[in-house]
Amino acid sequence: MPQSANGFDVEAHAARLEERGFTVIDDFMDADTVAEARAALAPFLGSHSGRNAFEGFETERVYTLVARAPVFERLTEEPRVMELLGGLLQPGFLLTASQAICIRPGEAAQDIHYDDGFYRQPRPRPAISYTLIAAIDPFTDTNGATDVIPGSHRWSQDEIAEKAGEPGGLEALARPVVMPAGACVILAGTLLHRGGANRSASPRLAFTNQYCEPWARTQENFYLGVPREQARAMSPRLKQLLGYDIWPPFMGQVTGSHPLKALEPDFTPPVEAQRPRH
Repeated sequence: MPQSANGFDVEAHAARLEERGFTVIDDFMDADTVAEARAALAPFLGSHSGRNAFEGFETERVYTLVARAPVFERLTEEPRVMELLGGLLQPGFLLTASQAICIRPGEAAQDIHYDDGFYRQPRPRPAISYTLIAAIDPFTDTNGATDVIPGSHRWSQDEIAEKAGEPGGLEALARPVVMPAGACVILAGTLLHRGGANRSASPRLAFTNQYCEPWARTQENFYLGVPREQARAMSPRLKQLLGYDIWPPFMGQVTGSHPLKALEPDFTPPVEAQRPRH
């Protein structure tokens, strides 16, 4: 992984992911992009709360974020992130989740978890997914910054249980990722982390995109969540990230054809088109 032409040190970020399980891109968004993202989210915020402790009873989430505004389309396929993940995941990797997260004052810390835990291959193992969390508000040690346990991406399930049983448990090992608005943190899907408690007087707004191996089932079903007309107008890379592609030799085919055909305006599912007429 050489340093890219734009000065982004892919090798250094990949090394930090390998060593610590996370890395921070300080200049992921400039001030104008942060403002655009905040404005694009404003119509969707202010009316909902999480349905359980993990979502957060004082946390609001906006799902299928990639389809909510052009700024989120651009950020989902941000070139430096694509370059970095291209060296960590197999070609044709997918977007698996895309959401905004607003942690309000008074929210408790999440349970410590790792994001690709629903893939049930035993640990230790390589990450099957990677998570990007981007700060629209600054992340501080009191407003719900993401807490991480450095190095935990390498632990087996037995090691996790052993650490949990020590004085203070896993919580004693968690450290907040403090970063300015516009920065993002990228986590290996095997890294133990949580959304922190918001002990401040202000909400903490962020968004997260998660990317997974091309053979893995995605958390969000973007075929149903993103209208066909909208997907049709997206960039080729974004269509691929949403799953409108083939992972060789034929995973993702639609009745024996390339899934991009399903976005054509006159597409009729072959099951319907070939149905006998009486």
